[in-house]
Amino acid sequence: MTTGITVFDTAIGACGLAWRDDVVLGTSLPSGGAAATRAWLARRFPDAGSEPPGPVVRDAIDGIVALLSGARRDLADVELDFSGVPEFNRRAYEIARTIPPGKTLTYGDIAHRLGMPGSAQAVGQAMGHNPFPIIVPCHRVLAAGGKDGGFSARGGVETKRRMLVIEGALADEPTLF
Repeated sequence: MTTGITVFDTAIGACGLAWRDDVVLGTSLPSGGAAATRAWLARRFPDAGSEPPGPVVRDAIDGIVALLSGARRDLADVELDFSGVPEFNRRAYEIARTIPPGKTLTYGDIAHRLGMPGSAQAVGQAMGHNPFPIIVPCHRVLAAGGKDGGFSARGGVETKRRMLVIEGALADEPTLF
């Protein structure tokens, strides 16, 4: 079994990915530069080497790069390692993976699709612990009324909004600067 980590450039900064064979173990949004992203992944996956990814993982990376460049890439076929992920979270992530680029759902929408109305807060907590950001598009899950809700990645809600603008789910709002 080959376990590795890699860091790659995207339109939002240096993202990272860990894999074992052809299965993604986890991903990372930018953490303050390539070195910081690599260090974060190395702490999270201490047994991972730095071998180049194989073709299946390379396709996943290319899909992430394309998606974050504005392409309507669907990453639903990327195989993920859900071992150690609580059942509720896994089910919420599976629903989030059905949200196409450029679209959003609310935490409440996912709670209803889980058959658990009233569990929107738990869905939000699950999204906040997502080990596969971008591939499990937690950035496409909003609070009630289309509000941003939280986002635990570096840059917080601004990173979430930037990803949604790239995907066409939000209009690019002009700034004063």
